[in-house]
Amino acid sequence: MRRLSLAALAGAAAVGLSGCLAGDIPYATLETRYASPASRYTDLPGGLRVHYRDEGPRDAARTLVLIHGFSASVHAWEPWVERLSNEYRIVTLDLPGHGLTRAPNDYVASTSANVGIVDELTRRLGLTRFVVGGNSMGGGVAWNYALAHPDRLDGLVLVGSAGWPDAERSREGSPLVFRLLANPAGRALLRNVDPGLFAEKGLKQAYLDESLVTDAVVGRYVDLARAPGHRAILTRDRAPAPQVTPQTFAAIRTPTLVMTGEQDALIPAAHSRGLAGAIAGAKLIVYPDGGHVPMEQLPDRSAADLRAFLAALPG
Repeated sequence: MRRLSLAALAGAAAVGLSGCLAGDIPYATLETRYASPASRYTDLPGGLRVHYRDEGPRDAARTLVLIHGFSASVHAWEPWVERLSNEYRIVTLDLPGHGLTRAPNDYVASTSANVGIVDELTRRLGLTRFVVGGNSMGGGVAWNYALAHPDRLDGLVLVGSAGWPDAERSREGSPLVFRLLANPAGRALLRNVDPGLFAEKGLKQAYLDESLVTDAVVGRYVDLARAPGHRAILTRDRAPAPQVTPQTFAAIRTPTLVMTGEQDALIPAAHSRGLAGAIAGAKLIVYPDGGHVPMEQLPDRSAADLRAFLAALPG
């Protein structure tokens, strides 16, 4: 039997899920639930109101700027912040379409736009040098930042990072939500459907340790996905991304740490091995029992490895 096309799959899903629509949750409600005492907001060009946290000593020897992955938020970095913010200044932020950051209804997200947000925010905070890190999609933002602004960086940290070119990889094994996002009919469906229909299964794939996928974690992901405008931003058609080849990463000269879980079901560990091999001098750490988010799944080990990397940086 021939496989159902993704468009047909999206159409069938639309019929089956037509009764599973979910409206927005007001930002005021979400901020009451998910902002922390460290939460701050700043208005950036383009009508953005960016939510960020700035924690740890201002006179620390190193400052880290950490960027979350697709559908995540600043909360993804809380385990590292808990373990490292007594030693380092740590800035985390919500990208447009995520967390508590607000964007206009017509906002068009892109990696280059996210690089610009990181640059503008760090300049406003008076950061002249820092270590930038990212997980998954946020890793893609981080290495693009390293290419665009190498003079501002002391280090680069890629955790299960997106971006390695792999034309042979099939999407068949990826979560349904990502296959739907790759198709116009699927994106149209996802603009209104209840994110809770996909959240738990997708989070279990990412975390690997299912005990970490608590009702509170699932609830947070679902609630924040229902922030006004988020689903529209994440499902809007985008221009094709610039072509990336292994040679793209050879241009990175920033000291780099690459972390990956051997059992990552979302971005294969082979992609991180490719990144580490292409970036001159990069250090690769593979966690045999790790999944897609080692900073959350294996916080003690991954934080200790990050600390060792930071301590070895020149200057």
